Amino acid sequence: MLIEVLVALAVVAVALAAIGSVIATTVHGVRSLDAHLMVAETARMVGTALPDRNALKPGNFSGELAGHNWRVDVLPFNFTGFNPKQPSRWVPQTVTVRIQSPSGLVLQVDTVRLRRRESQ
Repeated sequence: MLIEVLVALAVVAVALAAIGSVIATTVHGVRSLDAHLMVAETARMVGTALPDRNALKPGNFSGELAGHNWRVDVLPFNFTGFNPKQPSRWVPQTVTVRIQSPSGLVLQVDTVRLRRRESQ
């Protein structure tokens, strides 16, 4: 009878160890997901705070928001597939938003914004 109790305790110990491992993995996954969501939300806030398309000039600027460092680079968009004889009213610009969390996680969002061509 004593052997049966020891075997039952060993089975329970193995089951608890497996459950603990699953819980630890889940906690790690939730923390990782939370960090990714915070970085994505910060990128969204920085992106929505950008100036109007006509006020967004080439250059870069940076700052800090909720403990996350951010940097925005605005560059001319290099595209060779247009006809220079038919100029457009729009000038495309590459906008890169880079966010770094306090833990070191980095998110970079690249997009293109159109700005009205200045009158000649």
